[in-house]
Amino acid sequence: MRTFLVVLDDSQECLNAMRFAAMRAANTGGGVEILSVIPPDEFNHWVGVGDIMREEARERITAHFEVFAKWMRDKQGVDPTLVIREGDLFKEVLAQIRDNPEIGVLVLGAGTEKSGPGPLVSQMTKYAAQVPIPFTVVPGNMSKEQLESVT
Repeated sequence: MRTFLVVLDDSQECLNAMRFAAMRAANTGGGVEILSVIPPDEFNHWVGVGDIMREEARERITAHFEVFAKWMRDKQGVDPTLVIREGDLFKEVLAQIRDNPEIGVLVLGAGTEKSGPGPLVSQMTKYAAQVPIPFTVVPGNMSKEQLESVT
């Protein structure tokens, strides 16, 4: 089964990437894997404090994931999986793609700010030759109806 990999973060454009991945998976009989990456610099404190902060980050990610997962199950009939990694976002996305041969497409949301589409989209585009699968960039300002028409 082809799996769509989506990166979960706190950005507004993440919502459209999630919707697109779920709709494409539902329409093609695929799956969705949601990846969240915890930056390593969040835990440069004493060991005990860093461990507590790491656990709190995992709890926030899991709660955030559950909102998307419920929508995907209820509205699209897709049961996503969650993967949490720690490290550099770009490197961890590539590592997850290498680690899971079922992943066939990376889905990213593009920001709508004048500053550009976002750091991950920019980096993926710049180093596209290193990405071993196709990736889809979903504009953050697409409406639900527009997403439905292209999936």
